[in-house]
Amino acid sequence: MTVSDMMAGVILAGGLARRMGGGDKALRPLGGVTLLDRVIARAAPQVSALWLNANGDPARFARWGLPVVPDDVPGAPGPLAGILAALDRAAAARPEIELVASFPCDAPFIPRDLVARLASARRDDGAAIAIAASGGRIHPVVALWPVALRHDLRQALVGEGLRKVERWAGRHGFAVAEFGCDPVDPFLNGNTPEDLAEAERLLARHPELA
Repeated sequence: MTVSDMMAGVILAGGLARRMGGGDKALRPLGGVTLLDRVIARAAPQVSALWLNANGDPARFARWGLPVVPDDVPGAPGPLAGILAALDRAAAARPEIELVASFPCDAPFIPRDLVARLASARRDDGAAIAIAASGGRIHPVVALWPVALRHDLRQALVGEGLRKVERWAGRHGFAVAEFGCDPVDPFLNGNTPEDLAEAERLLARHPELA
């Protein structure tokens, strides 16, 4: 069994997209295809299984053929709930999987070697978790999570009401994998219509990013 065989991935699309005006941010177009298409194309080759964390009717994502894993913590508590849903899915359906990588649904330029570099940083530092960074800041929802921490995460979410990804990760210690920003920040995300417009400009200027 290879290292990648022990890793799954989850695309986090369970948010409310308030800054985008609501709706499914993952289905917004960029360069003629959806953000979700772009994230799948980059994420799927890096893991042995890929799931989509989304809430509501899963039928709207049927054409992508990904298993949809909804939050089971009520109240739209944020990305930690999506990470927990994926860790629980791994434990129940794929017991050989030890780690789950999380990918934001609105980050169309994620590196194609993201998971390998997160795994390397985690291994080199002897840390439980690895988080991506660029441009001098970390991106807590772009990370590699041990399935073994799922019970602790549930207690933090349900028992304590914890919502901050970085705060929970910090309890267990995390390594940081730094990525360059040339020609673009690989973790640029489409939180707002303005962000998407900027991504369109970058894609036009750098077609190799498609």
